[in-house]
Amino acid sequence: MSTPRFVTLPPGVRPTTVETSRGVFAALEAFPGSGVPERAPALLVPGYTGSKEDFIAVLQPLARAGRRVVAVDMRGQYETAGSTDPAHFTRAALGDDVTALAEALGPDPVHLVGHSFGGLVTREAVLSGRLLPASYTIMSSGPAGVTGRAAARAQALRDAVPQLGLGQIWDLSLGPDARGRGLPEEIVDFLKARTLSNCETGLVAMAHELLTCPDRVDELAKVAEDTGLRTLVLYGEDDDCWEPREQALMAERLDAAKVVIPGAAHSPSVEAPETTASALTDFWNHCERGIR
Repeated sequence: MSTPRFVTLPPGVRPTTVETSRGVFAALEAFPGSGVPERAPALLVPGYTGSKEDFIAVLQPLARAGRRVVAVDMRGQYETAGSTDPAHFTRAALGDDVTALAEALGPDPVHLVGHSFGGLVTREAVLSGRLLPASYTIMSSGPAGVTGRAAARAQALRDAVPQLGLGQIWDLSLGPDARGRGLPEEIVDFLKARTLSNCETGLVAMAHELLTCPDRVDELAKVAEDTGLRTLVLYGEDDDCWEPREQALMAERLDAAKVVIPGAAHSPSVEAPETTASALTDFWNHCERGIR
């Protein structure tokens, strides 16, 4: 679970909603200081148990470069409404949501960023052929579903939700863990609110998607070659979800740019926000200038 270090919105960042052809999505939005974007917008998509707040520390630094930057809650996450139909939470269905979000933020193509499970979801959007972003960043995500300890955690949550419900899971496990880490009370309160607001059907269905996702890197590489889509693989040097060497190999297979964030693990936007924002801005600017 990504844990933001603060939840008070910085100057220039505001809560909003994005209305799309597939529903309304809760978002955080930042504009450049002038209020007038001069560059292509950016769309940031969080991971499995995350939310838009996982990007809170990078929104204003990214917007300063002259962009509108929008981070969203996916369907069923925190402040975006969920569904009782598991079919709404497949990677393909969530990818269609991302496509609808990108269209709503248009007319300019967006710089698309997918973190963790959000990387697998955004990949579906790109592979669908209905979305060609200005660039595509895979952040702390891998070529296929999670394995090892990350898989065990996802399986445990998937199995516990139907048996216990999110209230008991918070009381018995997640709450004591948050307090045991010595987190400030406002962060604990936020994590509790986010946990209890998540759609239980969505959590179970998305865990299945996270665990069973096939390797589609070669397909993405073909799309990038055919369309000229510029891709970036960005991850923390100590990522404990997908192994860094696995992500490095994925970057090679994609012929993508690669950035390893020092001092970060699985959530570079939280653990090293300035370095992460700088790397994204440099990549986006290079893409807009046509530089590989």
